[in-house]
Amino acid sequence: MGGFQGVTISGVKYTWVGNLAYFIVRSLLNPCTSRSIRNSLWVALRYHTPHLRTPDIRAPGVCQIHSFFFEVPISNLLIPMADAEPMLVPAPGGEKRACPALEEEVDHSTKRPRVQKEEKNGGPSHKLPQDEGEEPEGEETEPLDEDGEGEGLGSGEAFAEMMKHGLTELDVGILKFVSEHQGFSGILKERYSDFVVHEINKEGKTVRLDDLSVPEEAEEAPVEQPESQVFTEEQKQQLEQLQLFKNKEGNVSIEVADDTKEKRTLVHKAVKTLYPGLETKTEEREGKKFIVAYHAAGQKALAAPRKHSWPKSRGAFCHFVLYKENRDTMEAINVLSKFLRMRPNVFSYMGTKDKRAITVQEIAVLKITAERLSHLNKCLNNFKLGNFCYKKHPLKLGELQGNHFTVVIRNITGTEEQVQQAMSSLRETGFINYYGMQRFGTTAVPTHQVGKAILQDNWKEVIDLILKPRPGAEKGYLVKCREEWAQSQDPEAALKKLPVKRCVEGQLLRGLSMYGKKNIITAFAMIPRNNRLMYIHSYQSFMWNTMVSRRIEAFGLKAVEGDLVLRGGTAFVLSAAEAETHSIQDVVMPLPGFDVIYPTHHVGKGYREMLSADNLDIDNMRHRVRDYSLAGAYRRILIKPSDVSWEVINYEDPRVSLVHTDVEKLEDQPPPVFNKEGKYRALRMEFSLPPSTYATMAIREVLKMDTSIKNQTQLNTTWLN
Repeated sequence: MGGFQGVTISGVKYTWVGNLAYFIVRSLLNPCTSRSIRNSLWVALRYHTPHLRTPDIRAPGVCQIHSFFFEVPISNLLIPMADAEPMLVPAPGGEKRACPALEEEVDHSTKRPRVQKEEKNGGPSHKLPQDEGEEPEGEETEPLDEDGEGEGLGSGEAFAEMMKHGLTELDVGILKFVSEHQGFSGILKERYSDFVVHEINKEGKTVRLDDLSVPEEAEEAPVEQPESQVFTEEQKQQLEQLQLFKNKEGNVSIEVADDTKEKRTLVHKAVKTLYPGLETKTEEREGKKFIVAYHAAGQKALAAPRKHSWPKSRGAFCHFVLYKENRDTMEAINVLSKFLRMRPNVFSYMGTKDKRAITVQEIAVLKITAERLSHLNKCLNNFKLGNFCYKKHPLKLGELQGNHFTVVIRNITGTEEQVQQAMSSLRETGFINYYGMQRFGTTAVPTHQVGKAILQDNWKEVIDLILKPRPGAEKGYLVKCREEWAQSQDPEAALKKLPVKRCVEGQLLRGLSMYGKKNIITAFAMIPRNNRLMYIHSYQSFMWNTMVSRRIEAFGLKAVEGDLVLRGGTAFVLSAAEAETHSIQDVVMPLPGFDVIYPTHHVGKGYREMLSADNLDIDNMRHRVRDYSLAGAYRRILIKPSDVSWEVINYEDPRVSLVHTDVEKLEDQPPPVFNKEGKYRALRMEFSLPPSTYATMAIREVLKMDTSIKNQTQLNTTWLN
């Protein structure tokens, strides 16, 4: 891929002032870039290129930045090619949209209102994708560099290059379909708003954000005219500014002239009553007493509320609904923790939700008031909090009953008849309950290969698979790190190539530096436990997918002698007579382990053959490291969704949202209006799934199309061209 060759202005050739300026300028001139991002980019541009001339406000080329208008001549951002230093890294070519599975969503506020217009501080981190219905067992984290920008994946072309070496469904055992309709193509998750998830709580109710109010509680003794008796006009103004978050790290000191306990109590109550979100404390200065008011989210002293301030009649946990756009659950928890000055472990939830989606789920937090949480709606981007209530218990992982999905498949090619047949089959028969592509990673080295090496106790192979160079484009710093490792096998030297040490590679190299190559197991344990277990669970998932494909190939969609069914949580083998009284919906297949039984027909014997081919013993699935011992589990072959509905939509503008979100309903925004004569067609479907079920596998059954990112990248590129 060639570098940017320059541009001609008034007969003079110019080149960009380095790659950073190229990226910033390209984003500034992109009409889809949001105002807040423009503002941040403009500051970065002025900081990194101070030698550029001050913008001429009379020159052409308007860039709207926040509420101001800057007239920016393009030539100010260029230097003559004769004077330019050689570019060290080729600039990404083309302005096409990147693959929808990874691209950050641009601001389409003209089409659909954002949750909040201000951008959140800090860049998001890249994580291994997790399906909406899946209860995650760990995520491989590859954060961005410290500047918030990764190298090497700056364009759709770079990502598409990497995906040439990515996985397909065939690579992970996903082979079969259950329906007989003719498939058709479509684009999944072109926009993050095309994938909306509502959690189904343990009571079976779909969680929705429909109320932003704070619950009323029993009123305390009224404060007698606090505003007129306690505060001066200047103090009122200062308290109002503090409450509005204009000076979140500041405080307001109120001298108590009449130093009595009753007077101090009156001031404390007045602040909390008239200015919700503020907290108070008493300080003594030079013999005088002061009531100091400060913002609940702005002082570390407020991180742990005083025990006596929490009413005994109120439940210890504030439950609320979290609505988020294009952010994963852990990122949201970390943001809330930062603003509340709390540790993330005070939050609990029933399951994590995907990043590239709009998701709605229930969260519980220990001893944080609804007022404090509600106040965060003023300063959070891409989040909304509401439906507050107090309960005596937290939430626990796995308590949810499932998830309700609203999915838009854009640019479909199927006829009305094909769509009707496909959706009717999904509703009446269901789909094969495969583990989705998210389970196996997106690079040329799938996670199940690492898991196999762990189970084989082949630790040299484990290290090599994680650290060796990989075909295809990758973050620039990872490429350099892998190349250094391949050449020197020196963990300290390779670690120096990583600007960010929190990724799996960085954690592993740090462990090797500390414990040496002779203590690889200990070094590997530097990777968080959930991430390590992800690898072996991925291998189990690969085995399950492969065996289920063989089972469907051999026996079709009926229960047969030798199949397994669950009775009260215990697996039993079906006899020929029992098979006649059971359907395929009852049949389960095991994930390999020491605490499961296997089907007695020839497909069941395939487990032993496949494990043996991988130098693993089906009769000894215990590992010398206890964490890596596999107990096994059972999983249903077929899943039939509930609450299935669908419609085909015509639309003209590819950027327009086709889903009416909870926030839009709260703001009384009208639902999307569709152009019946539009040249594009989309399938909008809704369905509910139980936990640990992949929505992408249901969509795959409808389209009869490979749902891998590799295939979606190729499909999206073809459509854009």
